[in-house]
Order: sequence, then C-alpha cells, then structure tokens
Amino acid sequence: MRRQLNTLYVTTEGAWLHKDGANIVMDVDGETRARLPVHMLEGLVCLGRVMVSPPLMGYCAEQGITVSYLSMNGRFQARVEGPVSGNVLLRREQYRRTDDPARCAQIVQNILVGKLHNQRAVLGRGLRDHADKLTDEDKAALTHAHKRLDRIMDKVQSEATLDVLRGLEGGAAQSYFGVFDHLIRSNEPAMRFKGRSRRPPMDAVNALLSFLYTLITHDCRSALESVGLDPAVGFLHRDRPGRPSLALDLLEEFRPLLADRLALSLINLKQLTSKDFQTMDNGAVLLKEDSRKVVLTAYQERKREELRHVFLDEKAPIGLFPFLQAQLMARHLRGDIDGYPPFLWK
Repeated sequence: MRRQLNTLYVTTEGAWLHKDGANIVMDVDGETRARLPVHMLEGLVCLGRVMVSPPLMGYCAEQGITVSYLSMNGRFQARVEGPVSGNVLLRREQYRRTDDPARCAQIVQNILVGKLHNQRAVLGRGLRDHADKLTDEDKAALTHAHKRLDRIMDKVQSEATLDVLRGLEGGAAQSYFGVFDHLIRSNEPAMRFKGRSRRPPMDAVNALLSFLYTLITHDCRSALESVGLDPAVGFLHRDRPGRPSLALDLLEEFRPLLADRLALSLINLKQLTSKDFQTMDNGAVLLKEDSRKVVLTAYQERKREELRHVFLDEKAPIGLFPFLQAQLMARHLRGDIDGYPPFLWK
C-alpha cells in the first residue's frame, strides 16, 4: 500500500517560499514563519499571491513534488512539475479507448454508478442523521430525490450511448442539488443554497463547494499522473484545451463524500458562517483567507480518516482513495481486470 503523504497549502498573502537544505521555508515580511521537510510532501499548492524561489521549484520537480498555483478563490491557474512518468503503452490504450464510443461508454457507466450511489448516500445519511430536525416537507423532498436517483442509476446501467449517459448525469445533478438546501441546518439566509452556480459562485455554499472541488481535482490529477495516465484525456468529460478531463471524471465519484458531505458538516456545525465569506463588486462570493484555512484543515483531517474500499476489501485513509481508483483505472485499461470498479461510499 502506498504511504499517504501531505499536500502543503500556502494561503498567506505575500509569503516567500524557498529551499534550505531538504526543507521548505516560508518567510513573511522577512520573518520565518514555517519550516517543513520536503520528504513529507507530495504536493505544494499556492493560493493567491505566494512566491516560490527558482531553486525550490527545481528541487520540487526533482523530488516529484508538483507545485500548483490557484487564485484566491481556488481556481486553477498553473502547475509546475518534473518529467512526466508513466508507460506510453498505457496512455496509447487510454487514447484508443476514448476514441471508441462503445468502450468509452462502459467506463462512463461505472463512473456514474459510483457518483449516483454516493449522492444517494449523502441524501440517505441526511435523512437518518437529522430525522428529528427535518420537517415533513424536507423528508418528502429528500425521499423523492433519493428514489429518482435510484431510477436514474438503473437507466445508467442499461444505457450504452455516451450522449444519453451524459444527459442522465445532468438529470441526476438537477435532482440532487434541487434538494441540497434541505440538508442545511443553518438559520442564516446567506448560508442557504438556491442552486448550483459557478464561475463565479454567487453564494456562500457554492463558494465552499467550488473551493472543495478544486482541492479534490488537484488530488485526482496527481493520482492519475502517478500511475502513468494522462489527466487531460477523459471519458465522461469531453476534451478541451487546458481542462484535466480525466481528473474531472475521477472527481465525480469523490464529490459527495469529500466535498458535499464535508461542506454540510462545516455549515451545520457552525464552523463556517456568513462572516467567513465576502461578496465582490461583481456579485461573486469568496471565502476569506482565515476561512480557507479552516476548510483546508477540515479537508486534511477528512483525508486522514480510514474507510474500507469495497472492491479491494481493505481499509485505507480516504486521502489515498483517488490513488487507488487511478490504479484500478490503469489496471482496467491494461486488461488486468474486466471493468473499472467505481468508488462506492458505504
């Protein structure tokens, strides 16, 4: 089993990161604020105006540590990495498979089964955990959406056309996010969810979800590259310049547990309130700097929790699951296993 390493998130505006021996050192206004051994890391993520010295950047590339740059609201901007590893034959099979609609649809079916199963788990967990606090309207809406996801999952398993599968995925997302607000226990109007909005997020819940999705996408991309797959060429998401389509495919299975469920916990436990967000002139809502640190800490803690992997039948930290799924994807493309087994949250 691969050992889980850490991702270092730097959110302090004006931070200067440089190399000292085998350590990363962070200076702010000429004062050393932090020091961390490089051997503990697999990724360095800089949010906002964070500067990295060329020697540190080169050293990270040599050590296989990816340096990613995100905007203040978590949007991907750039990525620096060393030589790309991986088997060229594996990548050629990946490309062939994406060009074959029938074989591509087989993988998309399993990805969507994993996503829909995990979305159902979020709704079911909400019904169980908050049964005494839900109104009859809440229960009826959540139960109806849960049953509709059941029906859509049955259709996904019997459908073999990519366009239809993508349409079913869109319908499932509409049903799921249509009742997401019923899972929120906050009384603050600013913390209610009125529907999914992106680029930019127009309310606090969407800002939190988008930030978490960006973090998971980073982990999925790193996992795919570590097993030799091309994160830019996906099955469910169409190819676009600059888009990590396969990482977004893998993200779909992890959204419910690592993002949606975590966002609900942060809001319902009042670890985040309306005071943790700021509204920009264009109406976009963003997490404040200190609030991003709260989210990053909670995200890292969630990744350390252990969960049993249904297909492998062994326990592992949740943070390793993107790597395990990337391995299973590679094994399937090589022909070692008949199908791609999705991540199922139990």
